[in-house]
Amino acid sequence: IGFTRCHDLNRHTMIHTGEKPYTCDICDVGFTRSHDLSRHKRTHSEEEPYTCDVCGVGFTLSSNLKAHKRIHTGEKPHKCNVCSATFVD
Repeated sequence: IGFTRCHDLNRHTMIHTGEKPYTCDICDVGFTRSHDLSRHKRTHSEEEPYTCDVCGVGFTLSSNLKAHKRIHTGEKPHKCNVCSATFVD
């Protein structure tokens, strides 16, 4: 694997070293990127910046909102290879 930026190489190296320089001061979970720590901290607060435009339910993470919206659309992107059952998430 080649990296065009030194920063990307350093961040990738943390995968192998286990280094997680950004730690949550509430639960001590560690992260390799400050952005991931900031996103994680919302799980400890009441902050829900992502709101469903259909029903108004709020979420701390945009990925949770995306999964929730499938309830309204009926989309079931996950399919069992054995029985063909489909699932939202």
